This record gives sequence, structure tokens and C-alpha cells, in this order.
Amino acid sequence: MAVVIPAALFARGVRKHMSSGNPGTAVTGLFGWELVKIVLTVALLAAAPWVLPEVVWLALLAGMVVTLKMYWLALWVQTRSVKPN
Repeated sequence: MAVVIPAALFARGVRKHMSSGNPGTAVTGLFGWELVKIVLTVALLAAAPWVLPEVVWLALLAGMVVTLKMYWLALWVQTRSVKPN
């Protein structure tokens, strides 16, 4: 959840800024939402010991790495399913 929630919030925020049509606003929104995503991810990871007192940090970090790698797997699967014209 420490990866999925911030990434979903980032995607929603960036999508709003991209539709503005102004490149400056789009870039500012991209960097702003990336900062929000990083801060929220760190905050959720820092809160993990209070929410889950018996957390195993190695498993938590391994799960986070696997979740982050799923973006690359999804991109790979999507590019393989697109047929050239």
C-alpha cells in the first residue's frame, strides 16, 4: 500500500495538470505530485511499525521492490500485446 496509494494519487494529480494544455503547468504539476508521492511513501513506511507492530522489515521492503517492478512488467506486457500497423 505504501507504493500503490501514492502512485495512484500521483497519476490522478498529473492527469489533471496534463489536461491543462499549458506545458509549464504540466511540468510543475509533474514535479509537485512526484514530491507528494515521495513524501507520502516515506510517511507510510515510517508509520508501518505503529500500524503493523509485528512487521518484518525485510519482507516489507521485498514487497515494495516487487510492487515497483510490476510497473516494468506491465509496460513490457503492454508493448508485447500492441501489434505494429
